[in-house]
Amino acid sequence: MQTVIAFVVALCILIYFHEMGHYLAARLCGVKVLRFSIGFGRPLLRWVSGSRDRTEWTIAAIPLGGYVKMLDERERDPAQDPAIDPADLPRAFNRQPVGKRFIIVAAGPLANFALAIVLYFVLFAGGMREPAPVVAAPPAGTAAAQAGLREGDRVLSLRANGETEQVRSWNDLRMAVFAQGFGDASAVLRVRAPDGAERDLRLARLPNTGGNPEEDPLAILGLALKGGPVTITEVLPDSAAQRAGLRKDDRVVAWQGGPLTQAGELIRGVRARPGAEVVLGIERGGQRLDVPVKLDAVAPPDGASAGAAATGKLGAALSQSVEMETVRYQPAEAISRAAGQVWSTSALSLKLLGKMLVGQASLQNLSGPLTVADYAGRAAHLGWQPFVGFLALVSVSLGVLNLLPIPVLDGGHLLYYCVEFLTGRPVPDHWQAVLQKVGIACVLLLTSLALFNDVSRLFLARG
Repeated sequence: MQTVIAFVVALCILIYFHEMGHYLAARLCGVKVLRFSIGFGRPLLRWVSGSRDRTEWTIAAIPLGGYVKMLDERERDPAQDPAIDPADLPRAFNRQPVGKRFIIVAAGPLANFALAIVLYFVLFAGGMREPAPVVAAPPAGTAAAQAGLREGDRVLSLRANGETEQVRSWNDLRMAVFAQGFGDASAVLRVRAPDGAERDLRLARLPNTGGNPEEDPLAILGLALKGGPVTITEVLPDSAAQRAGLRKDDRVVAWQGGPLTQAGELIRGVRARPGAEVVLGIERGGQRLDVPVKLDAVAPPDGASAGAAATGKLGAALSQSVEMETVRYQPAEAISRAAGQVWSTSALSLKLLGKMLVGQASLQNLSGPLTVADYAGRAAHLGWQPFVGFLALVSVSLGVLNLLPIPVLDGGHLLYYCVEFLTGRPVPDHWQAVLQKVGIACVLLLTSLALFNDVSRLFLARG
């Protein structure tokens, strides 16, 4: 229920600001607005405001979008709609100059970017509790180990592709790697040792972050948070963990006879051994126990690639405490950083879309409403700050998506207006009709692929 409520609240907020951008721009440009709707389908709530325009405000049953209906001679059905008052004709959308139409359509995505900037500003200025970028000992053979990274080092910055990204939290480091990790670029980490000495470490290369979205590029590099004990917080029924006798609050201190310091190391080891018998070192009530566990094997989902292999599953939820810090910025720096965050996230989204189009990034990166709902629920469960951060990220994604030059999206209409501005003539109606069908087909294809990815992730999670 929390997931459903969080998802609906998030959608309503994002849709409201997007459509309000169109609405306010239309009013400023002198266009008459007939209806403002959040959602589609049967109206649940409806009211009318304004003595002159009598704009109808609607909240509909299906909250998967919204629209602003403006007076437009092209959309009037003579058989059903009354004739347009001649006094209102100058206020019709189709009679506006191309510049005004461009502003009205562009205002929706721009409102999403503005909302994201405000939300990020609230987080940066108010202060966020985030994991400190202090690393654990990297596994042998990884790029971090070869570069000389040691346990307790604190990452200060990452330099790659001629750009330097300052790092004040673990999330900063993750975003820096994602932003620069295209094309296997080399990178330089600036780190500070526990004794205060600073040094530069060169990583041979960054992983291509356009690959499988289930892979963690930081883990590939050998970067992991320095954490406390790995603790079992839940044992799932009818799981390998339950059959082995593992219990809630057990501390996992060893894996296959060697010391265990990272939950991620245990997770990767389990996934790599489907159906195998492994040994976990457990501390329970002050006693040390070696517990043999016969892992479950989870088959790859339908539709997976031919080379996909089964994965191991323990069936236990893990937690590990890490060093947390409050990251806070002064107002001027916070607004600058918020704008920079929106810009870098937008650029990263476009870069990833481009890589997917040319086959250099996995199509599994696409996510649909089920994944968005899942993350909305998780973020709301963690608190208001993660939920606000989630809203900001999705608002940026919504703005970028709507600016894509695909007919039926805002970006497709903006492309028409650019052609009209350059040629002095609007795109012919018959071409618009053909392109409209192509755009609908593209949107349906992307939606179907995103839903397939959602269902595949849910299948793996349940398995």
